Amino acid sequence: MAEILVSITDLAVTDIEVGERLRPVSEAGVEALMASIAELGHMKDPVHVRKVKHRGGAYVLMAGAHRLTAAQRLGWQTIKVTCWSCNDDFARLMEIDDNLAGAELTALDTAVFLAERKRVFEKLHPEMAVGGFRGNQHTGNLVPDIVSFTNSTAEKFGLTDRHVRRLIMAGSALAGDEVSRLRKAERPITLKDLMEIGKIGNPVERYHVVDCLAEGLTKNAAAARKSWKASQGEAPAPLSATDQAYARLLDAWDRAPKAARTRFLEERGDAITSMLADPASQPEDDAQVVFLPRREGVHG
Repeated sequence: MAEILVSITDLAVTDIEVGERLRPVSEAGVEALMASIAELGHMKDPVHVRKVKHRGGAYVLMAGAHRLTAAQRLGWQTIKVTCWSCNDDFARLMEIDDNLAGAELTALDTAVFLAERKRVFEKLHPEMAVGGFRGNQHTGNLVPDIVSFTNSTAEKFGLTDRHVRRLIMAGSALAGDEVSRLRKAERPITLKDLMEIGKIGNPVERYHVVDCLAEGLTKNAAAARKSWKASQGEAPAPLSATDQAYARLLDAWDRAPKAARTRFLEERGDAITSMLADPASQPEDDAQVVFLPRREGVHG
């Protein structure tokens, strides 16, 4: 299925085609590599390329996009390579495993890589793909073929079987345009967010949730789903930040014993009187306003 072409160990940087990748290179990753090269004086690992006969013998990158980018920025003319003769599926697995075992990945990237690894694995081993994710929904038991895949993947990358299964399910539920949009989010997308998106059958709601996360309009997918339901009249509108703070203050006051309330009024009474006398003069975020923590079993 694949063999190393031992006669090719170096290539001109400009001779290597990058092609379509599962994720873009990380700027921080490239800078870290450049710093390492400057310190060590060389690049520790070669990049992996494949010689593609049907593309006129072109050399196409399989693994090492960060390394190749660092070499380009450093102005290198050539780079060390391991050159393979292989098919598309082997090349994709090489890319996936290099990323999973190398740079730190976000939950989003890990889910995308593992879902793609499962797809390619089952293509290479069709006898292992029968049945898919079947089993008891309460115990999470899977058919033996998928258990074999998740076990081997979990062992290979140091994850638990359950974590691998959840990441694969989350990654498999994402469309390509959703992945690219979620990568733009300032707040990291969590596995919980991905699992929540995977539950959404309505494409318009999915678009709304992904858009909220990408634009930073909500803190997580669950909050985005609540805002969608509110816009459709299926749930009350979410409380504003002010309303949430007000509710917390009321709750803290109602739960506090008399001695605690008295102490609070002694310490903050003047500030409260001033605010009531002239509310407009108070800044939006008054440093004198305190949020009392919720405490169980407090007695005066």
